[in-house]
Amino acid sequence: MPHALTTRDSTMESKLVGSYEPTGIDVLVVGTGLGGLVSILECVRKGHNVRVLERNSDLNIMGDMYFMGLSGTRFFKHWPEMEKEYQNISLHNAWIETYKHSGEQMISPKKVADRLRAQGLDPNLAPGEFQMRPLIYKMFIHAVEKLGVNIEYNRKVVDYFEDEKTGKGGCITEDGQRYEADIVIAADGVGSKSQKLVGGQVRAESSGRAMWRAAFLKHHLDKDPEVKEFFKMQPGNEPIVRTFLGPSTYALTLSREDVMVWIMNHDVTGSEKESWNNTIEADEVLKGMDEMPGPPWADIFKKLVKTTPPDTIVNFGLWWRNPQQNWASPGARVIQVGDSAHSYLPSSGNGATQAIEDAISLASCLQIGAKENIPQSVRAHIRFRFIRNACAQKLGLYNSELLQATDWEKVKIDPRKAAPKHPKWIWEHDPEAYCYENYDKAVESMKKGVKMEDEQGFEPNYPKGYQYKPWTINEIMADMRAGKTVDGEEGNWD
Repeated sequence: MPHALTTRDSTMESKLVGSYEPTGIDVLVVGTGLGGLVSILECVRKGHNVRVLERNSDLNIMGDMYFMGLSGTRFFKHWPEMEKEYQNISLHNAWIETYKHSGEQMISPKKVADRLRAQGLDPNLAPGEFQMRPLIYKMFIHAVEKLGVNIEYNRKVVDYFEDEKTGKGGCITEDGQRYEADIVIAADGVGSKSQKLVGGQVRAESSGRAMWRAAFLKHHLDKDPEVKEFFKMQPGNEPIVRTFLGPSTYALTLSREDVMVWIMNHDVTGSEKESWNNTIEADEVLKGMDEMPGPPWADIFKKLVKTTPPDTIVNFGLWWRNPQQNWASPGARVIQVGDSAHSYLPSSGNGATQAIEDAISLASCLQIGAKENIPQSVRAHIRFRFIRNACAQKLGLYNSELLQATDWEKVKIDPRKAAPKHPKWIWEHDPEAYCYENYDKAVESMKKGVKMEDEQGFEPNYPKGYQYKPWTINEIMADMRAGKTVDGEEGNWD
């Protein structure tokens, strides 16, 4: 069986749609978040037949900003038009400025490249970039539409099933309609009904935290000249991200030419939901800010909240689930990707990136293994993805603690102590190349009965020297309260 690519190299040859022979594999994608959209694109490119179910009446382009890691954007080289659009909308070299939540400037504005240069790193190789969610989603949607993939809307999936005898997976929608395919990709978020089939009743639970989030047109800042001046862009009309770090909280703002964005992490209030439509009024935010521990919040940030137009602030609940090794149904005909398999806190800067990596990895493994080996390919994919994600999730928890309990004395010595960790093992990874280099090795290990955590047959895509052991979020939180940092973990996490 010939492999299309044989080297783990980010400069791999670009292979456009049509480069691969049809596999005959029928794929059903449930959900059109990032994991679902990239699953559509990459499964089509790898020669699979794709259908899509979406619970809503249209694709959702709401939201504000998130972080896109380099490991999740390398695949754009196979999609030239999308790569061009990404270059046009991307914040490639934004400025970053850091404050205490009380308003004291701690790190003056610097471009990302300058920060990297000061740390002795390549100024042209940032580990990722902040992006506007609506723009990124529109970009992916445009690419999917050009492929002519059939998306069925208003199809809320309430159950999943599989038939190992016929080699089919499937799902049932709210109106009782059944769908079947050779492989079903459950990309429908932390509340996915696939959990019952895949991992039992292991439900996502509230993290106890939520995010106030708002994105609105820049002209609303005209209502307060002081706010408009403080949150202005940088020389040359360049965008800037400002971070505000405080005890048990942190906030980010993004000033662009057209849009103002702000987000703030906070304890749950009772009004949060995991929905971009869950808007609240500014008074609720201002009251919550006043009740936070420590010195009062900077008055300029409160004024920013007051300038936010009505029906704009979203109180978005943050949910998590302890890592579980079972992402696939017993017969491996239903497979979870993205948040349905592994949820992240925003502080990780990894949720979007890992969802994209999942989609790339799965499409690649299915193409390598061919139609007669779908269960094998799904299990190889999980072997490539589980420990990496468990490590990235753990790193996100430590990053959250760093942002909410910043040691400013250490920051004076090393400004990196005020920024989340984005280590090389995260952003250097190429999920597509990794599959082609290691698929056969993974299959051989599985046939020998080697456990995932004991894998020695190929280079890890997680911290070298780390030996995975099951953990729970409560255990990690207890470790952090006892003063443990990610640097105390086994292996090289830098």
